[in-house]
Amino acid sequence: MAARVRRGVRGPVAVAVAVALTVALAACGGPDDRSGSGSGDPVVVFAAASLTESFTRIGRDFEAAHPGTAVVFTFAGSATLAAQINQGAPADVFASAAPANMAAVTDAGNAAGAPVTFARNRLVIAVPPGNPHRVGSLADLTRPGTKVAVCAAQVPCGAAARTALDTAGVALTPVSLEQDVKGALSKLTLGEVDAALVYRTDVNAADATVDAVEFAEATAAVNDCSLVVLADAPNPAGARAFVDHVRSPSAAAVLAEAGFGQP
Repeated sequence: MAARVRRGVRGPVAVAVAVALTVALAACGGPDDRSGSGSGDPVVVFAAASLTESFTRIGRDFEAAHPGTAVVFTFAGSATLAAQINQGAPADVFASAAPANMAAVTDAGNAAGAPVTFARNRLVIAVPPGNPHRVGSLADLTRPGTKVAVCAAQVPCGAAARTALDTAGVALTPVSLEQDVKGALSKLTLGEVDAALVYRTDVNAADATVDAVEFAEATAAVNDCSLVVLADAPNPAGARAFVDHVRSPSAAAVLAEAGFGQP
């Protein structure tokens, strides 16, 4: 079986796709599998949208180190993924962008062991190249006519944005509340808003299409990213191997290059 990483889908079809991929890929396995995880099954990872680029790369590295094993990702908002897991979605690993969403899974008894924090992320103000609106602080986002996108409150980037705004004493009325950080950033890149509160790593991944404005209050709203093997993991050995790989020096280098901080 050729190793491969698939970028997951979002929304109601995510669970169905994960099930279909699990069945299809498992059918490719056989006695000659050399997965290093004890089976020919894929490792199904539900991961926060902010981890898309880094985990896709880390997944390829994991596959290279475990011939015959495929990693199947579903990327979406951490709150959405936690709800799907608690509703019985089949997955091996959950990687959350914030502790609150991880707690929703562990408190429900759906984690096998304690979560491991592997990275930290912080917010920036994403603006068009050259910062045409001269945004320099959170307060600047409240200027008349300025359109801003943020994540919804139940999403890690939204909770962090609320903490930062409260710390700054800024009352912001966004024109768009998104279900994950990629949605907030897309509002900016599509020209629908003038700025967006997103993670530094998402601006880095967007290359030159957006600029980042740092602000002091972001230090009060740093999110810890954690992951855990799930209690009903179809491939527990593969799940443990993937978690170990994410904690390895090679994966840490990928995360650091993307702009994540060390835990």
